Amino acid sequence: MTPPPPFLDQCARFQVLLAGLRCSGPGDAPLATEPALDQAVALLLAVREAQRTLFLIGNGGSAAAVAHGAVDFLNKGRLRALTLDTPPLLTCMANDFGYEQGFARPLETLARPGDLLVAMSSSGRSPNILNGVAAMQRVGGGVLTLSGFDADNPLRRLGDINFWLDHTEYGLVEVGHQFILHHLSDRVACA
Repeated sequence: MTPPPPFLDQCARFQVLLAGLRCSGPGDAPLATEPALDQAVALLLAVREAQRTLFLIGNGGSAAAVAHGAVDFLNKGRLRALTLDTPPLLTCMANDFGYEQGFARPLETLARPGDLLVAMSSSGRSPNILNGVAAMQRVGGGVLTLSGFDADNPLRRLGDINFWLDHTEYGLVEVGHQFILHHLSDRVACA
């Protein structure tokens, strides 16, 4: 394994990563960063005002990031925010319906029109995340996506607002996604 670069070099790389954030609307229609963030905050505030639910999904490090995000949105943002990552729920869904349906099946039961899903996947190619997005759209909910790696990843085109980081290192992409969630929760808390 190659050792990581020196800390200050890594900080500089993170700054470049965030400066290169690409945002889009449905079907990958380009959006400038601040208007995209404004629209994401408006979606989150609409969820709060309508007393709907914010669901957050991810795998591995992204699961940890969305769990942290759910706490921030609930605590600071006063949103009903939930993850679907408890071991009993995930193992039941995986056993009964296959891992690819691990988020879709609960969303089909729990989500309602007007709810919002935050779907995070560094690669943007995780089948269980993509299926979760499709389930949320079928029930009439909104979707925010956070992805990285390849520009042509499918998740990047599926949300009402999409945030994509042009990098292939899990660590930097996951920390970048966490930073975006922190920013959004701070803005919702101040609204």
